[in-house]
Amino acid sequence: MKKLLKWLDKNVIKLAFIGYIFFIPLFPKLPFKMINYTYIALRLEDFYVGLLTIIFLIQIYRKQIVLQKKFLFPFLIFWGAVFLSFLWGFFIQKTIEFKHLGFLHSIRRVEYMINFFFFVSSIRKKEDFLFYLKALMGVVMVVCLYGIGQKYLGWPAVQTMNPEYAKGYLLVLDANARISSTFGGHYDLAAFLIFLIPVILGCFLAFGNFWYFFIFFLALFSLVLTASRISYGAYLLSAIPFLLFTRKFKLTFVVILMTIGLTLLSGNLTKRLTRTFQQKQIFIDKTTGQTTVPRRLKPDELPIGDFIPNKNIVEGRATGVNAGMLKLNPKDVSDTKANLRDNIVREARLAGKTLTIEEEDALVEEAFNNLKVVSTVLPDISFSTRLQVEWPRAIKAFLRNPILGKGPSSITEATDNDYLRSLGEFGLLGTLSFLYIFFLLSKSIITKIKYVNQKESYLLIGLLFGIFGLLGNATYIDVFEASKVAYMFWMTMGIFIGWTNVIPIKPIKSK
Repeated sequence: MKKLLKWLDKNVIKLAFIGYIFFIPLFPKLPFKMINYTYIALRLEDFYVGLLTIIFLIQIYRKQIVLQKKFLFPFLIFWGAVFLSFLWGFFIQKTIEFKHLGFLHSIRRVEYMINFFFFVSSIRKKEDFLFYLKALMGVVMVVCLYGIGQKYLGWPAVQTMNPEYAKGYLLVLDANARISSTFGGHYDLAAFLIFLIPVILGCFLAFGNFWYFFIFFLALFSLVLTASRISYGAYLLSAIPFLLFTRKFKLTFVVILMTIGLTLLSGNLTKRLTRTFQQKQIFIDKTTGQTTVPRRLKPDELPIGDFIPNKNIVEGRATGVNAGMLKLNPKDVSDTKANLRDNIVREARLAGKTLTIEEEDALVEEAFNNLKVVSTVLPDISFSTRLQVEWPRAIKAFLRNPILGKGPSSITEATDNDYLRSLGEFGLLGTLSFLYIFFLLSKSIITKIKYVNQKESYLLIGLLFGIFGLLGNATYIDVFEASKVAYMFWMTMGIFIGWTNVIPIKPIKSK
């Protein structure tokens, strides 16, 4: 028993960290306690991070582990900027409605990022790094296999894409659904894969083991099944350039063929890619100027949005539907008349009237003949929502207070652009201090590449391209606020920076 306790005391940190690597990404996002006035919940992972923090601090106090302080100051500046924005937003600006939400949104920035110091401090030699890296690759494989099982075997999913799902229901995905695996949604899973796919390819190049190429195949297949267009684009701009940069042209050709093949097999992804922008006829009421975008919502289609670029110019080109200046699209006409009928029936019901079919038809034709029509290119509803609501809201918040922003939680749960969200909530102080951390970490990785051999350099270069891909993904999704993505990102950065800290400062003469 004494030997066992001694062994546990010596290895408790490593055991806790291995538990973190597997538990955080693999345990579903089941709520432990819902937070009032939001659908964000406390989860078991929050308690695990709290327990890990306590163990870490105890081991530091007992001198069983040494805190790596190299990047501590920049992290503290960012955390300080976050809480300063919270205090300013709640007590001075009065832009944070619920104090507990502002505080929780602030403290979770610390919670997500603090594990960087756990892992960077735990790596004392290269073998520690390789141990954690192989465990991480195993986790990626399990995540991908479970996601594929959701698509083809009916394995359950726990999602947080809306307030009802966030209550922890076990869902079985239908044929049109996009996989989320053990993550809260398809966007989160896709962001996780985007960051790690170049790292997986780096492992394949560094170790020459085809098992890593199999993991890459699973990751790419899973990414396609998420049907996330921004993540797919980030993959093309990170993984493929990584292979070209490392001059692996044959492998690049194989990966491109594999990418094309899997993409064409996914009707969901290809359909979403082709429907991002659509040529549509829009109809304008001559009397009121109200614009109607013809559409009928279907579960297997990405609907068009109602954001009209250069609206005044486009509407100025409109002509009467009976003028014969523009050949009417039968489907757009049918959808528009169906929308008009819905409005007419609803207004009649509110007025206490019941219309006959003949009366409905007459009113629909009268309303339709009072429309003007023009053809233009429109973005899908997802992009439109960002352009019309989420991004302008964040920009407005930033312009109100460019230095500190409106404060955490002040512009709702999502902005779908991490940079605009950060500017809106934390202002320039928080945003620039956050980006400065990325600059320092990337610089530290780049400076160490010349001190490792060629195969090891693939790991560091792959990480750099993974960071680039995730930063690109952040232009469309709040990736650094997605808990599982943020947890795993800062953990992975800690593992790699911990390795760079133990690399001997001795240039490699021959690669």
